[in-house]
Parts: sequence; C-alpha cells; structure tokens
Amino acid sequence: MKMLIDLFTTDYGLMSLAGIVFMLGMAVWFRLFFIRKMNEDEQAMAAAKAH
Repeated sequence: MKMLIDLFTTDYGLMSLAGIVFMLGMAVWFRLFFIRKMNEDEQAMAAAKAH
C-alpha cells in the first residue's frame, strides 16, 4: 500500500508513472505504425505483381 501512495503522491512516483504511461503509449503507437507499414508494403507488392 505504501508503494501505491508513493507512486501517486511523490514527485519521483509521478515521474515514474509518467514514464510507464509514455512507454506503453510508444508500444501501442509502434505496433500500429509497423502493422500499417506492412499492410501498405503488402498492397504495393500485390499491385506490382498485377501489372
């Protein structure tokens, strides 16, 4: 319980929380970015084969 209180009430706890949230956000963004780029590449290859 002390750990959660420290996480949400101290300056170093809030910075740690911000870092964790930022890293999770980056993970989601990179996953979506790479999936989108792979789909674009797949469509480009399919279009190239069609011609």
